[in-house]
Parts: sequence; structure tokens; C-alpha cells
Amino acid sequence: MKITVSESKTALGWQAAGFGAELIRKAIAKHNYANIIVATGASQFEMLDALVNEPGIDWTKVTCFHLDEYVGVPITHGASFRKYLWERFVRRLPFPLAAFHYVDGEQRPQTECDRLGAIIRQCPIDVAFVGIGENGHLAFNDPPADFKTEQPYVIVTLDEACRKQQLGEGWFPTLADVPQRAISMSCRQIMKSNAVIAAVPDQRKAEAVKNTVEGPMTNRVPASILQEHKNAALFLDRESASLLTQK
Repeated sequence: MKITVSESKTALGWQAAGFGAELIRKAIAKHNYANIIVATGASQFEMLDALVNEPGIDWTKVTCFHLDEYVGVPITHGASFRKYLWERFVRRLPFPLAAFHYVDGEQRPQTECDRLGAIIRQCPIDVAFVGIGENGHLAFNDPPADFKTEQPYVIVTLDEACRKQQLGEGWFPTLADVPQRAISMSCRQIMKSNAVIAAVPDQRKAEAVKNTVEGPMTNRVPASILQEHKNAALFLDRESASLLTQK
């Protein structure tokens, strides 16, 4: 796993975006299109801000997927990841995407999992931009994550630590308001990406980062599965890297 430690969240975002943007350009140059996954959450603010400003990307040849969405949360809700990605990514691009396959968890979550699974199976992913949760989750695969399922999207139950993180980041007014279920891209589907770029700032992620990088690979730390990926890059700031023994 390639690890880059930056002096600030802003620098982290620009480095992660720059690394990913070059992979997108190479994919387009190679086969005239690129398929990518983009992440959400407070940890991705700086990375997405940098990515939309990267030059030389023909976004009309890029198809996007995203990692997860709450079950039962409408797109108009402030915590909706569809809303987040529209506001912070899609509408800020200089040209429209070839396609963006949003996750809709409002009505029939299993039907949505099946629909998206059929699409992504036909779209090998060139670059996956991801984050790591305070509890070590990857997408919304909370511990103990399912490392075996080959289903691209699954319905998951969010643990209390995950729900408290969503509350702490200000997405919901109370813990009771945080949904208990979500649709998530599975760990194995993320691992099928040609490259995985994890942008992980902040001191509150330091323990999860240490366990991801230096601990054993275990579904109790879902992001530790990235140890198996041949082209995974982890972008940290000084705070999130503070517990690593080797930096």
C-alpha cells in the first residue's frame, strides 16, 4: 500500500486528486473512456474540490458510481449522498459526465442493489476514490464486514460507532435521526477496481488508519482489506498518520 503524508487536509486533497486524475487521463487515453467511483463524507471535501479543478480530463468520457446511500433518506435531505455528490462534484464539472449511476435507497433497496449490480458488472472500474471511517469501515461496510460476498451492492446495518460519526460530522440533529440501514458497495466490489485511492484526514481517523495499515487483515477493520490490493494508495495528513510507527 502506497502511503503519502501531507502537511494539511488541503494538501492531502490536492495530492489524492492529482494522483487519481492522472489515472483517469491514462484510462481515457487507453480505451477512450474511464469508469470511476467517488466517495462522500466530510473527509472528501478537499479531494473533490481539487478533482473538479483538475485540467485535461474529458469528463464526457467518464462514467461514475458512488459507494453508498442511506435507506429511506430522500435526495432533498441534507445528509443525502446523492445531494452531496450533485452539489460538490457533478454540477461543478466543466462538462457533463457520460453517466452517473446514483444509489437510490428511498423505495426498494434490494431492487436498487440488483439494478446497480447489473450495471457495474459491465463497467470495470479504473479508479475508486474512497475514505475510511472512524470504526475502520470501507464504504458503509461496518465491522464485522462481509469479505466474501461477490454481490456488488448490499444492504447493511450501520453500527453505533458509524452512526455517531455521522452525527458528529453534523449530518443529523440527533443520533435517533441517523438511519440504521444503508445500501453499500461491497468490499469485494471495491477491491475489483484497478486502483483504489483513500483520502483520510483528521486525528479522529488515526486509530483506524493504524489498524488498517499495521494491523492484521480482518473484517473487524474492514479497510484492512486494502492490504491485499496491488494498487492501493493511502493519502493522509499529519494528524491521521500520527499513530503509524513508520511514516
